[in-house]
Amino acid sequence: MVIFGATGDLTRRKLIPGLFSLFGKGLLPQRFAVVGSSRTEWSSEDFRAEMREAVQIFAPEDMDEAVWSEFAGHLYYLPGNATEQADYEELRDFLAELEGGPANRLYYLATAPRFFAPIVTRLGEAGMAQEAAQEAAQEAAQEMDGTAAWRRVVIEKPFGHDLASAQTLNQLVHTVFAEHQIYRIDHYLAKETVQNILVFRFANTMFEPIWNRNYIDHVQITVAEAVDVGHRAGYYDQSGVLRDMFQNHLIQILAFVGMEPPASFQADAIRDEKAKVLKAIRPLSPAEITAQTVRAQYDGYCTADGVAADSQTATYAALQLYIDNWRWRGVPFYLRSGKALATKTSEVIVQFKEPPHMMFTIPHDQPIPANYLALCLQPHEGFHQRIELKEPGREVKLRSVDMDFHYEEVFHPNSVPEAYETLLHNALEGDATLFTRSDGIEAAWQVIDSVLQGWQTAAAPPLATYAPGSWGPAEADRLLGKNGRSWRHGCVDE
Repeated sequence: MVIFGATGDLTRRKLIPGLFSLFGKGLLPQRFAVVGSSRTEWSSEDFRAEMREAVQIFAPEDMDEAVWSEFAGHLYYLPGNATEQADYEELRDFLAELEGGPANRLYYLATAPRFFAPIVTRLGEAGMAQEAAQEAAQEAAQEMDGTAAWRRVVIEKPFGHDLASAQTLNQLVHTVFAEHQIYRIDHYLAKETVQNILVFRFANTMFEPIWNRNYIDHVQITVAEAVDVGHRAGYYDQSGVLRDMFQNHLIQILAFVGMEPPASFQADAIRDEKAKVLKAIRPLSPAEITAQTVRAQYDGYCTADGVAADSQTATYAALQLYIDNWRWRGVPFYLRSGKALATKTSEVIVQFKEPPHMMFTIPHDQPIPANYLALCLQPHEGFHQRIELKEPGREVKLRSVDMDFHYEEVFHPNSVPEAYETLLHNALEGDATLFTRSDGIEAAWQVIDSVLQGWQTAAAPPLATYAPGSWGPAEADRLLGKNGRSWRHGCVDE
């Protein structure tokens, strides 16, 4: 495994701790090497010492000195510039000497996005991407039966800045790597609770028959962050909440909630259905940009270092989207995310329709209760199902109660692997289920691009403001309120 950007924060916080955890569980091959590459002039001994410190800080529960001593012997480092072809030729020779024969390789691009294209191009020019001298179909077949030395590349998010740049990057990467070699990463997909959406839907016949427009009123997807932009202010001001959170995390969760049942739990079968549902999302017209989107900025954002004093970058957004297919026609999907909100939570609310007729006496000013299902993705992992029951007594009085499940109460607290650990293992195993395919990336960008472009026109809603520590602007409440709906906080105290 070659890590480009080996001295960076991602390598320290996630990649090396994830690999060390896999090693401790016996999930790495007996013979393997992790080679770090970056411009910093380190030796292999320097790299090992720095990564030991990183594991002590970011995964102290996994630190075992004897295990680390064995693991550290697999770590190497070679300084290199991501744009210099001569450095790739040196790396190629270093790897060949280290391997001593045919070997599998995983290239991990843990760098700034501007280096993705140069690294892929240089790998191709150095002859480091080819798996074998067969056609792609033969290569894929050999990869399945283990007779070929495979080459894979993991590309971090953001994959592109908009639809055009994502298409350009896809085209460039495809000139060097075949699609089956490319692993576009979104760590949200590796969260156990996100994966569990598929099991919840397709392994329980009590839910799938009602998972449609006939019984569901609307769906809410919330990814709220309590922290502000902090040290990422300079990057964030060029990105904004739509690129930072919606194009990847929220749209991918929507795909899991809305997709049709795949024929199997194979990577392509699942990714086929995800791409279908993303392509079915209705493009927003100028009038819908005004009526169905909210953009806002928290008070004080423009005083952060690296942010323009007159910045119009949105730190909060709420969207009302529709999926035009048989299952979801007419059901609104409300997506919201923002910085500096009341608390950190990621959740999906599936709001069912009200009973068509209420035979029980309820106060005239009380709305007819409707069931909802809250899928709690983090941090209170589990789910809550809100149902109505009769209170004890002579009169028929209704009370809303929850049936719930919490991971921490059923499973061992340390049984849930960290997302990057799962993704690293899957990439090494050749399982692309939790990685995004090229058509899925472009379909997601097409949705977000229509909003980004609409926000640059006269149709854009005014940039609202909200107080840090709140649940966002009043405009987001009105987005649902005009249809008699309201945001729910099913996984946190309301």
